[in-house]
Amino acid sequence: MNADQDLVDRLDEVWSSIDELGAQLDDADWHRETECPGWTVQDQVAHLAHIEWRLLGRPDIDHAAPEDLPHVKNSFGKINEVFVDARRSWSGPDVLAEFHEATRQRVAELRALTPEGFGAESWTPMGPGTVRDLLPFRMFDAWVHEQDIRRAVGRPGDLDTPVAAHGLGMVTASMSFVVGKKVAPPEGSVVVFSLSGPLARDVVVAIVDGRGRMLDAPPAEPNVVLHMSTETFARLGCGRIDPVATVAAGDVTFDGDPALGQRVVDAMNYLF
Repeated sequence: MNADQDLVDRLDEVWSSIDELGAQLDDADWHRETECPGWTVQDQVAHLAHIEWRLLGRPDIDHAAPEDLPHVKNSFGKINEVFVDARRSWSGPDVLAEFHEATRQRVAELRALTPEGFGAESWTPMGPGTVRDLLPFRMFDAWVHEQDIRRAVGRPGDLDTPVAAHGLGMVTASMSFVVGKKVAPPEGSVVVFSLSGPLARDVVVAIVDGRGRMLDAPPAEPNVVLHMSTETFARLGCGRIDPVATVAAGDVTFDGDPALGQRVVDAMNYLF
């Protein structure tokens, strides 16, 4: 199997899933608020179109977004908001058509790349990298925003696919940082995320030499086990829901040290 083209296949799948979902939406759906701060369903699709627009090398648009929006936290957020705000006067189907055109062209360009093309220099969210480095981030971003849209319009899906497994894996990989750096419990502490539902798994983080380390399996007596669904896990990791309210609603429960468990839940958001 060609690993590079496999990444393109997964991108094609998540973009096509968003395309198919968008075709089912009415005007009220397009204007529903999502869990992504400050953005409606339509804003989400405009954002995804914009990223691919830029990666296609198209020029920035001439538009000024409102200043001091509370959900805009940094310079990258300001860049995102310009395009999103410029599309707020459009209809949902028109925004979807632009998303379709941009993503279809991106798929065509990526399909045509040689191995050297996948190794070419590229911007990535983590700094300079290659096209090959960028694509897993694009897949993750699209899946997270797709889930925002699906929850807003009440059409669940894409929670047990290879794309979902990749997205969940990206959140999972960040938990060593969350537990080890943000929570920083004492040396030898072990935190287990016991995840139910599609793609169920245990995510185990131990503090070893002052850092969070992933373990293959939980020990007999971890300090705390956090029980939640894979969807709740992803929503907390991506900053979509309030940690305290989520625990109060019973969507996260603890075995072991509840104070440590709450500290971990409070720190799970690594995106915002």
